[in-house]
Amino acid sequence: MDLSAGIKASLAGRYASALFDLASEAGTVTAVEADLDQLAAALHESAELRALIRNPEVSREQIGRIMAGVAGYLGLAELTRNFLGVLAHNRRISDLPGMIRAFHAIAAAQRGEVTAEVASAHALTDDQLATLEQKLRAREGRTVKLKTRVDPDLLGGLVVTVGSKRIDGSIRTRLNSLAHAMKG
Repeated sequence: MDLSAGIKASLAGRYASALFDLASEAGTVTAVEADLDQLAAALHESAELRALIRNPEVSREQIGRIMAGVAGYLGLAELTRNFLGVLAHNRRISDLPGMIRAFHAIAAAQRGEVTAEVASAHALTDDQLATLEQKLRAREGRTVKLKTRVDPDLLGGLVVTVGSKRIDGSIRTRLNSLAHAMKG
């Protein structure tokens, strides 16, 4: 599997890589990925949980018990629970969001997927998303997973980012280019 050196070299990447290896051996990559999605959603929804995992005054034992409670509440798999326990014991729970992103990147690379971030002025319809996904798949030669967001500042058109490549077809950029050309 071809992963960027940045993911492998980062602390979050090393932990995510170890978790991915264990999940691969156990055949539970999909289950662990779903667990991490639940954790990411819980962190996104709860400012208290985000503050708690970053609080250095909370002891290893306390954060371990708290994360075990969160894992129990969310119904997470044993491997994910154990991973959270290791993070708590090693005082690395504050790096959990980065580990979740790194795990998803590793899993996507293993499946031959690439993520395309799509910004549009208005929400895209299902048909537009399907057409865009099909064209990007043909261009990239592999499965493309779309992450969409609405940016009204674009005025119209799309800005698509795939890895380090950016395709900017927004009206805002076209107007800026035209204004620059008219200045001379």
